[in-house]
Amino acid sequence: MNAFFERKYIIQGIFIAVAIIIASRLFYLQIIDDSYLLSANNNVLRKMVIYPARGVILDRNGQVLVQNEPVYDLLVTPREVKDLDTALLCELVGIDREGFEKRMKTARDYSPYKASQFEKQIPSTAYAKLQEHLYKFRGFYVQNRTVRSYPDSIAAQFLGYIQEVNDRDIERSNGFYRPGDYIGASGVERAYEELLRGQRGVKNVMVDAFNRPQGSFADGKYDTLAIAGDGLVSSLDKELQILAEKLMRNKIGSVVAIEPATGEILTFVSSPSYDPNMMVGRERGNNYMKLLYDPYKPMFIRPIQAQYPPGSVFKVVSALTAQQAGVIEASTIFHCPGGYRYGGGRAVMRCTHVDGSIPLVTAIQRSCNTYFGYTYARMIDHRNNLPSTEAYTLWRDATMKFGIGQELGIDLPGEQDGLLPTADYYTKHYGNARWGSGYNISLSIGQGEMGITPLQMANIMAIVANRGFYYRPHLIKAIGEKKIVKPEYAEKISAGVDAKYYEAVVEGLSRAVNMPGGTGYSVRIADIEMCGKTGTAENPHGEDHAVFFAFAPRENPKIAIAVVVENAGYGGVWAGPIASMLVEQYLKDTITLPKYIQDRIHNADLLPKVESEEPTESVKAAPKRSADPRKEPEEVEA
Repeated sequence: MNAFFERKYIIQGIFIAVAIIIASRLFYLQIIDDSYLLSANNNVLRKMVIYPARGVILDRNGQVLVQNEPVYDLLVTPREVKDLDTALLCELVGIDREGFEKRMKTARDYSPYKASQFEKQIPSTAYAKLQEHLYKFRGFYVQNRTVRSYPDSIAAQFLGYIQEVNDRDIERSNGFYRPGDYIGASGVERAYEELLRGQRGVKNVMVDAFNRPQGSFADGKYDTLAIAGDGLVSSLDKELQILAEKLMRNKIGSVVAIEPATGEILTFVSSPSYDPNMMVGRERGNNYMKLLYDPYKPMFIRPIQAQYPPGSVFKVVSALTAQQAGVIEASTIFHCPGGYRYGGGRAVMRCTHVDGSIPLVTAIQRSCNTYFGYTYARMIDHRNNLPSTEAYTLWRDATMKFGIGQELGIDLPGEQDGLLPTADYYTKHYGNARWGSGYNISLSIGQGEMGITPLQMANIMAIVANRGFYYRPHLIKAIGEKKIVKPEYAEKISAGVDAKYYEAVVEGLSRAVNMPGGTGYSVRIADIEMCGKTGTAENPHGEDHAVFFAFAPRENPKIAIAVVVENAGYGGVWAGPIASMLVEQYLKDTITLPKYIQDRIHNADLLPKVESEEPTESVKAAPKRSADPRKEPEEVEA
């Protein structure tokens, strides 16, 4: 019996010993000894992500604004790296030994067994050299992809740029994005990201131990195709955009031109600008920081983010809303002795000239401050015996229908709504509700607490061109092969003023440009009746901003435009010629403005001198105290 139990333990011991030996051998083969990997790697399956090409962006005439070019990401699986010629790899990739160690550590931290990016966006020229030696670098292989290319280096703020996704992007996408993917970060690239990005594909490839492709797995049965992103047709006119950017070189400001009949934006210039190709490639990070700390703020999208006192353009809105309210007519006459007195005659809002007794048309033509001071007083102080706060609210509501004090809904992120204070703002500011037009009379001429964007200025001109309505300004006119138009950009929006009230305003704008003595007479265009207005937007930080806004021709208008040149002074000297050249080029494909004026605009350097590399304060119009009836206002509007 004892012998039986002895044999039993011996047999059990043998089985346990064999199991331990087998387990140890398996552990040695799988964990310690890589020799089995050499033979297994003769036939390895590798899943290759196929990145789709982002959608191409064209101008309104089918010319390319943004296209794609191939680049290559070098990936590494740390566990597979053996017998590496580090010096050669660093030379081919263009990094030093420290950079190599840093990249390998990042890859190991991510996963020793999974492939991750070692170096991204290797250009074709560098890849050609790398490819010859790639078989020497076990554990490394290349992933094809594309990046953006900008043939004409224009419209940077409109087009935007793409960047690598961060953790927040991945989380918000519900798993669509993965580390190493790219996403639209600004401009149209961001606004239309879901359409432009396309859909990734996967290709299963058999490779040998030297990373050499050995063919598709199962004849591609399990592969999925990448689907390219939708192309976009923008509303931009490329040739007009190029000219506008040249005219705005070495100047700070904006140019926005709109086709009134559709709301399509023909020109969208934010100056100073930058070459969008700077935001592509391995130097993108360095270039981004340079642009971010550039004192002239080239990444600030001035057409939709800068806010200026509108100046003369607001007189157009004032004339129209006052007629609609019934407080004036086209024949209403006010006497201008050189300024508008208010606050019991103790204060005056000056004009730059004495106009005498004039009707509305002449007031628009000569930009008479006095006329619109009287008009505003009637709207606020003498409107159906309403308290001034209620009358002001009605005035504000009517003004906002022209797109002032609210976003217009352009298809770009970051649009600002401007500034148009409520009645409560003034009641709180003055401590009671017993205030009248004299307390904020500067609003009558588009100064004081009011601020609007260049896009809103151009849209006001589009409203006047259409005699009472507009379409939401937009930069993309068609999407994909089916040329889809977003329904919100086909909606006709009323400005709340009947068409019959526009004729006097249009006549005044025409005379301002086409009759001797008009503020824009020097930039008139032969054979085209351009209706427009010069302006000077007050700048509390320095020289006033030069402004010009117009539409043309008078009948069946094809273009409405607003030009702002910061710190330049008079609108007729700087902004007017720029607008005139752009309008004539668009309508007649030529420019007849005297050459000495063209040369002056092209060669001018109006950039303010800066002493610091830190970003300057934005040009947003900070809320200012309106004119107190006991004090003389600072606003003087030409």
